[in-house]
Amino acid sequence: MARPVTIFSGQWADLPFDQFCAKVKSFGYDGVEIACWGDHMDVKRAATDPAYVADRKAILDKYGLKCWALGAHLAGQCVGDLWDPRLDGFAPADCKGNPEKIRAWAIQEMKYTAQAAKNMGCYVVTGFMGSPVWKYWYSFPQTTDQMIDDAFAEIVKLWTPILDEFDRCDVKFALEVHPTEIAFDYYTAGRLLREFKDRPTLGFNFDPSHLIWQGVTPHIFLRDYAKKIYHVHMKDAAVTLDGKAGILGSHLAFGDTRRGWNFRSLGHGDVDFENIIRELNAAGYEGPLSVEWEDSGMDREYGASEALEFVRDIDFAPSTMAFDEAMKK
Repeated sequence: MARPVTIFSGQWADLPFDQFCAKVKSFGYDGVEIACWGDHMDVKRAATDPAYVADRKAILDKYGLKCWALGAHLAGQCVGDLWDPRLDGFAPADCKGNPEKIRAWAIQEMKYTAQAAKNMGCYVVTGFMGSPVWKYWYSFPQTTDQMIDDAFAEIVKLWTPILDEFDRCDVKFALEVHPTEIAFDYYTAGRLLREFKDRPTLGFNFDPSHLIWQGVTPHIFLRDYAKKIYHVHMKDAAVTLDGKAGILGSHLAFGDTRRGWNFRSLGHGDVDFENIIRELNAAGYEGPLSVEWEDSGMDREYGASEALEFVRDIDFAPSTMAFDEAMKK
């Protein structure tokens, strides 16, 4: 199929953007999904300063790389979440500890991100939306239907002006269906689309690693939401329930081998990528396949290099003819 293979820069933001791009080129990737943190992408500057955009593009050109998407997960989370001290780690210093300031900053940051994507020539922004109701996922104390209804209504209220800006920029927003988001599994994803009245601007960044450990079959999700898949993350996860660890993680850090599940580098987990490629082929998806390294048990450079070869090997083209065509007289 030869879809472009990119790598998400979010887990590499400790490196200067130029140095990161040099590594990506040495691995053999076609491009990058640029994270909007570290020094990789300052969305306000990219939205307002043509010289900054020219600099980012020059670095990509220097290494023969392309960019189809920006990743705005951190600011997006701050839009819809109920504040707690963890959000302070995503927000500017002058906003920390002030929920209203954090949310206002995040909303403006997402609007800048739409403008930045347009200026960079990207067609999509991946990211999170946050959730006012995630903490209520287990219904004790009892979670009422009204609480859930109000949470979805709050997300629509907060995100509609942001998506209006995405419309003006002709850029789509692809929510990564993910625990802690308003849409975290099959049914909540469907409800989110209905709440936004199937708005074309809003779709999904398909990431199977967040579905499989919940018991959701990734390629079935992909099949049923095919028209709303605007971007694809290639990431694996392994479920390793051993009678001691629970599926909720037991407050053990990612990478701890005692956990009931962990993210894994591609091909080292339980995700059925062949069926994913078949569903992408059936859907006619021609966008990038973006590798996301999140394997605390594997060296990231080894993982990034090996993952590229995995994606190249699994990304087969659909048939151009019926297998029994030659049998006809």
